[in-house]
Amino acid sequence: MRVSGIAFMGGAASRLLPASIPFRFFGAAAAYQLLAWIALLAGASDVPRFAGGLGWPLAALHLATLGVLVMTAMGASLQLLPVATRRPVAAHRWPATIWWLYTPGVAAVALGMGLPAPVLLAIGTVVVGVALVAYAVLLARNLLGASGMPVVIAHGYAALAALVVALVTAVSLVCAYLGIPLFERSSALALHMTFAAYGFMGLLAFGLSYVLVPMFALAAAPDERRARLSLILAVTALLLAAAAAAGVAPQPLRIAAVGTGAGAVVLHWRLMNSALTTGMRRSLGRSVTLMKFGWACLAASLAAGLGIACDVPFDGTAALFGLLLVAGWLLTFLLGVLQRIVPFLASMHRAPGKRLPPTPSSLTAERPLAIHFACHLAALALLVVAIVAGNPWFAAAGALAGGAGAVAFGSFLATVLRRMSLPDVPAGAREASVG
Repeated sequence: MRVSGIAFMGGAASRLLPASIPFRFFGAAAAYQLLAWIALLAGASDVPRFAGGLGWPLAALHLATLGVLVMTAMGASLQLLPVATRRPVAAHRWPATIWWLYTPGVAAVALGMGLPAPVLLAIGTVVVGVALVAYAVLLARNLLGASGMPVVIAHGYAALAALVVALVTAVSLVCAYLGIPLFERSSALALHMTFAAYGFMGLLAFGLSYVLVPMFALAAAPDERRARLSLILAVTALLLAAAAAAGVAPQPLRIAAVGTGAGAVVLHWRLMNSALTTGMRRSLGRSVTLMKFGWACLAASLAAGLGIACDVPFDGTAALFGLLLVAGWLLTFLLGVLQRIVPFLASMHRAPGKRLPPTPSSLTAERPLAIHFACHLAALALLVVAIVAGNPWFAAAGALAGGAGAVAFGSFLATVLRRMSLPDVPAGAREASVG
């Protein structure tokens, strides 16, 4: 892996999906981000002490996880992993079919949780499960026999294994609401949260970071041995957490899982920091600030997880853990990455009539991103205050701030798509034509 962080783009054009495929995932993620904040506003009174159960806070959580995080992960991985592994997606119709299944399935899951309506939740879970299995098969076919970036491929396999656990435990939890539980609820819940967030999404985020961060910074790829060690520690932490959830020495193994996971995070962060500080491009703006903030929230989520393992006497520990893990780390990090990869991918798809592809900077609208940056961080701060103080009014204010940020982010994405479709014009004229 001692190649340039941008070397994997060699011959990338032949492995690109049609622009409509990744951008439909990104567009749906932007819409679900707004819906997640609206659902959180609807359930604001329950947010400060939320610890599970049907209702709008749970719907907001899954609109963020399934609707934003997994939706974006599918779009990004289906586009970027074929480039990194040097194996194109076998059939373009499969990603499109997955999107058509997955998008309404997420809506059904969220409505089933929020209303609540267990039967609708079960139907949505089946549809989402089928879409995710199809995605897993498509991704596994791409990883099999891949020749590029072995550490990224290893993260992909580990993420797919975690996805299996997350899906099985999700089915068990939904069946419990229908009166036919498959596994003990607390064990299934612990496994689902751990393997969905830290496992599937976390490992995908770590693996793709080894491609994207060096590419953003124009840096050499991270040291392969340290990246492998970080992955080994992360998988070990997941296995320790699984044993604890199964009832094997729960407290000691949970503490061990947090410590092992912290080791994986420290190694990963050092590799990413090295790429950012040694790369040729040093000024990466708000996107990298969001990514760094996300990494800080990842560490904070482990501290909150340790508090849960040690039975810290604070009623909001579970809510704080969920906020730091999902919104603080994964959502913030992902939104920072999207600000970079959306214009980058758009620039690689030349619109009809263009002599040369546009540059990412010419496709980016900075004002919506500035608004989103301020609103998103304000929302997180207000939600932390809401949980610490046990005050639902702060939770409502946080949801409103997050919703405003989501609208701004949607404006950014819409602007990229508009500028992407314009014929060749001078940069100044392009700026004037789109405001």
